[in-house]
Amino acid sequence: MILPPLSLYIHIPWCVQKCPYCDFNSHAVKNGIPEDQYIAAILKDLQQDLPLVQSRKIQSIFFGGGTPSIFSAQAIDKILRGVKSLVQLDEHCEITLEANPGTLDNQKFTGFKQAGVNRFSIGVQSFQADKLTQLGRIHNPLQAQQAAQLATQLKLNSFNIDLMHGLPAQSVEDALFDLQKAIDLAPPHLSWYQLTIEPNTLFASKPPTLPLDETLWQIQQQGQALLAKHGYRQYEISAYSKNNHQSKHNLNYWRYGDYLAIGCGAHGKITRAERNEIFRYEKIKHPKGYMQAAKEFNYKTHLVAKEERIFEFFMNRFRLFEVCEQLDFENLTGLHVNTINTMIQQAADKELIEVTKSHWQVTQHGHRYLNDLLEIFV
Repeated sequence: MILPPLSLYIHIPWCVQKCPYCDFNSHAVKNGIPEDQYIAAILKDLQQDLPLVQSRKIQSIFFGGGTPSIFSAQAIDKILRGVKSLVQLDEHCEITLEANPGTLDNQKFTGFKQAGVNRFSIGVQSFQADKLTQLGRIHNPLQAQQAAQLATQLKLNSFNIDLMHGLPAQSVEDALFDLQKAIDLAPPHLSWYQLTIEPNTLFASKPPTLPLDETLWQIQQQGQALLAKHGYRQYEISAYSKNNHQSKHNLNYWRYGDYLAIGCGAHGKITRAERNEIFRYEKIKHPKGYMQAAKEFNYKTHLVAKEERIFEFFMNRFRLFEVCEQLDFENLTGLHVNTINTMIQQAADKELIEVTKSHWQVTQHGHRYLNDLLEIFV
């Protein structure tokens, strides 16, 4: 077993309003945002997590939420300065901030870049006003377009547009219109994924009318063809990039890397190679309770059993379109490849993966029926 690369996730829990499809740990702003108090808490949280670093440099940082762009540029600058005082960043560290077009302007965008952010993930979801209203988004199509244009003008390392399909009453034409609009803005990276109804959301209690399966399949097929035509390479189930602009942070998740997690409700994963252990942890969920924590920010910790590691590894790794080295399985799970021979043979017999002496490759059939493939490794 070896120590994998290490990333850092920073959770900003506030947003202007809660979207009806969102099941993340987010809270609508009511009486202002306690920036200074929250920053003090997350830096104290990181300081307590320092033993988990194990002499590694941080390869990527991701500000997620909530709506991280609801924070001021000065607040993000203060957080990053604090982080750099506690841990070492790789010289090519990717620093991503999720941004809502309804909370951005030129000055704020520039301030985030000056603070050290070198990649934005812009939550567009749709370029059609009626769809944005249905999704509870606070921005309009013009603001979405302007946000992408601002990101381009700033000449960042990269930026991503987050786009949904399979929206309420969405036609194939509507979905392809949105996708073409996004492509026209030339983001180096596109996240294009289907809306799903998650438990404990407003959409779960009042489900909208979603497109039929046949429509969803046509959207997927025609959308992927459109992306390929414009030079976007699919490297993960819902991620497409140009010219090697893959998300370093998300790749570390999918490659079963480690990640520190600070902020309320944040989830982390850490390997202790010398003990052949992997554990996951979750921070206190509510902002008030989190900020009032004196010493212990962890809400719960879970030691990943050896049999759980098999499913965890493949659940992440088989989302990717790259080959999966057998040696990676052994190095990152601490298990011998012989322990999964029967599972691998079963997946190969069903033509869900191709097997060589050194690696596994998910087939086109396997990506289409990914859930069936993953069930083999449960």
